[in-house]
Amino acid sequence: MRNFHNFRARLAYGFTLVELMVVVLVITILAVIAVPSYLSQTLKSRRSEAKSILMDLAARQERYMATNGTYSSLATDMGYTGTWPQYVGNNYYSVSISNVSAATPATSTTAATPATFKFTATAVGGQQKDTLCKTFSVDQTGAQTSTNSSDSASTGCW
Repeated sequence: MRNFHNFRARLAYGFTLVELMVVVLVITILAVIAVPSYLSQTLKSRRSEAKSILMDLAARQERYMATNGTYSSLATDMGYTGTWPQYVGNNYYSVSISNVSAATPATSTTAATPATFKFTATAVGGQQKDTLCKTFSVDQTGAQTSTNSSDSASTGCW
């Protein structure tokens, strides 16, 4: 008879409230650590896409220059439809072009000026939460710059 009661007691054993609360606490701690890290990595991966698009546009602009002797300010000349700004990277960045100018030859009173362009990708939508690297830019010299949410120069973005 004694063995029968011990057997039933072992079958009825379950979790206590304290054990359940410890498990909930551990899961909460893991979530508090994991979610911000995941969101940070997501923002960082979208930056890579924006930088890749800017470098591709700069290469297209240089090909256009090699063929036509000048830079273009038209999105269609870069292989895009419509006009600037173009939304790229699943609409997480808005790309625009500025500072497009033709080269001017030197004269007896002025120095020659090179042709110029500057592509800029600006965070939009959910990517605006990325306060470290708000904009990325590349120009005709290949100079890569970025700014943070307060529009001051940002390092480590490129």
